[in-house]
Amino acid sequence: MTSCTQVGNTLLYGGEAAAAKDQIMLVRKEPPSFGFQRLATQSGIYPDLAFFVTKRGLPNFLAETGNQDRKYFILYYLKDREAFACRTSVENRNVVEFAGPYPITDREFRLLDGFRKDPGKRPAKL
Repeated sequence: MTSCTQVGNTLLYGGEAAAAKDQIMLVRKEPPSFGFQRLATQSGIYPDLAFFVTKRGLPNFLAETGNQDRKYFILYYLKDREAFACRTSVENRNVVEFAGPYPITDREFRLLDGFRKDPGKRPAKL
């Protein structure tokens, strides 16, 4: 995952998943961002993720990637300067395993906080 970006509405079947792959997405409830929509979609698929977000609160950013066997998510919470890593289980694809919290580096914080404050600004590479 090398950058964060805003992604327009994707109406093609599978387009949302393709647009989210290998991206760091802003999660904003109002107006709803693509990252918020994506988190809602993934929370519907993975009850463990929904439970975690219900207990912990909405992250500021969601990173998503994956391969044939698993999906990987990183939930970034800027206020606490921490992130949680998540991955789907190989044995039961609806189960999500969590790790963290991990500290967010100063560089990551500056990049993500700058994008959160001005989503229209072209993001720099991580």
